[in-house]
Amino acid sequence: MATTEHPPPGRLRAWMLEGLSDMGKGHGHQAAPDTTAAPEHKGQRWYRVMCLTGVDYFSTLGYQPGIAALAAGLLSPVATIVLVVVTLAGALPVYRRVAEESPHGEGSIAMLERLLSFWKGKLFVLTLLGFAATDFLITITLSAADASTHLVENPHLTGVLHDRQMVITLVLVALLGAVFLKGFLEAIGVAVALVVVYLGLNVVVVAVGLWHVVTEGHVVTDWADALTAEHGNVFAMIGVSLLVFPKLALGLSGFETGVAVMPHVQGDPDDTAVNPRGRIRDTKKLLTTAALIMSVFLIATSFITTVLIPEKEFESGGQANGRALAYLAHEYLGNAFGTVYDASTIAILWFAGASAMAGLLNLMPRYLPRYGMAPHWARAVRPMVIVFTLVAFLVTWIFDADVDAQGGAYATGVLVLMSSAGIAVTIAARRAGQRGWTIGFAVVSTVLLYVTVVNVIERPDGVKIGACFIAGIILVSLLSRLARAFELRVTSVTMDSMAERFIRDMASRTIRFIANEPDRRDKAEYRDKIEQIRQDNDIPGEDFVFVEVTVVDPSEFESGLTVRGEVLHNRYRVLTLESSSISNALAALLLHTRDSTGCIPHIYFEWTEGNPFANFLRFFLFGQGEVAPVTREVLREAEPDRDRRPRVHTG
Repeated sequence: MATTEHPPPGRLRAWMLEGLSDMGKGHGHQAAPDTTAAPEHKGQRWYRVMCLTGVDYFSTLGYQPGIAALAAGLLSPVATIVLVVVTLAGALPVYRRVAEESPHGEGSIAMLERLLSFWKGKLFVLTLLGFAATDFLITITLSAADASTHLVENPHLTGVLHDRQMVITLVLVALLGAVFLKGFLEAIGVAVALVVVYLGLNVVVVAVGLWHVVTEGHVVTDWADALTAEHGNVFAMIGVSLLVFPKLALGLSGFETGVAVMPHVQGDPDDTAVNPRGRIRDTKKLLTTAALIMSVFLIATSFITTVLIPEKEFESGGQANGRALAYLAHEYLGNAFGTVYDASTIAILWFAGASAMAGLLNLMPRYLPRYGMAPHWARAVRPMVIVFTLVAFLVTWIFDADVDAQGGAYATGVLVLMSSAGIAVTIAARRAGQRGWTIGFAVVSTVLLYVTVVNVIERPDGVKIGACFIAGIILVSLLSRLARAFELRVTSVTMDSMAERFIRDMASRTIRFIANEPDRRDKAEYRDKIEQIRQDNDIPGEDFVFVEVTVVDPSEFESGLTVRGEVLHNRYRVLTLESSSISNALAALLLHTRDSTGCIPHIYFEWTEGNPFANFLRFFLFGQGEVAPVTREVLREAEPDRDRRPRVHTG
């Protein structure tokens, strides 16, 4: 297509756009991608990527036991067992299926996207992206705020850092962004170190806690007696545990980022883009291992914290509020070990945002640029890191770095995405004729929807915040789509043999196309159209080729173009095209013809009747409307050299 010369980019711009995927911007033809070729294997082993998702998932041990104790009291271990059952029997099978159905990092959103087409599908995806942004961005800001809270409340630092939580949170968010600006491999390396150290320290705390439970046997009997006195029987305990379960839902976090960072799992050398079997297998290992590790820790920590820590210490102002395991570390292992444990907790809470940032970097650029709803540079990592970091600054400032204020939004984002995943895999199983899996996934989806609804009722602020993200994404997306309306967005042009024959034949003369909106396609239609064009433009002869474009999905932004040639009524040569936009398809055909023949083609239109503004809206939303001037504008943007630009005639 257009081959416009650009000055060489500066060093800063080249560094910022390093790794940018061009995807046929319009500066030269690109062949359709070979979907059978093996993808580049620059990923990491699954257990290393697990650590990246684990800094989010495992870091919830810093506050999950305390949340469970506040929500369920003495029932905390029983309620946690319910959480583990939902994790292993519900969320894990759902996301193992998501990894199989959507192995390129789009997650359940891509599965649901395939169910809807046109603008309703795009708006549905944008809504889910809004909740995903809520989940991932609040993970970044909440974790950084929680880490700064631990730092400020440290007995040795509280005098120095008092009232500095906002500044510390912003610094932590900035440092997280700096790590990703440096490079993704560095982020994984840091995550591995943090997870190994943090889980190792928790093993020590759990082991010491269990030892004290065994040696102080009365604490278990005291707990069991109090539990029986309060709830009576096992069935009552289970019933109450089910009622308080939605408050423990943050313990389910981590699965969405597990599939979002799936492209960074190395897989096997013989994986293909269509069937990355090794990557799917290893991602399932990642999800299963992380869920099993977390389940063991959740049960063990909820048990030892419930029986060893006085109930009043979990309440606001208590020494175990938000830091139950840290309390045990100081109480039973001394302040030296406790300080090391505090430092590890602060570090992993801060870096929990890394898995969220990785999820954002793998999710957003896969949709918004493809929809034409983000600038082309949004496919590059570093500019998006800067954008997400700035948004995280804004969220931190709005919520004043308050952890509790962001908790509802975090839980809502997590649960909406998990519910959508459950629905997606239920539909996938039903379409595959798997009746057993369909029933199982439907039950899991029902549970997740129940938890989501209860959470929204109890904490409606989460939906309000999510709605703000959704509104912001839709507004920015539509404005970006509007700004890119005249961009040449055909990624490739492929012609069949008959179409190529038409072009070769005309290349020896003046190449003249007639843009025709097909109606009956009878002989009279083409005869009358030629006569009209001849009269309007005062040109002799009948050496024309008709071009007819059928709009398939006007909401699509980028696509390839296939051109087919046919002879109708033994006389009229016709090229048929399918595209999301008539004007873009015609402009791409003209540029392709010019490049392949070396001749400047001409195309003839008739003016479109109606209000110009209404016609532009028709073009923007439905790919039709004011075809002639829009085609000329697309050509003008694609080829600034007037001498090389195909000629557009309108009469």
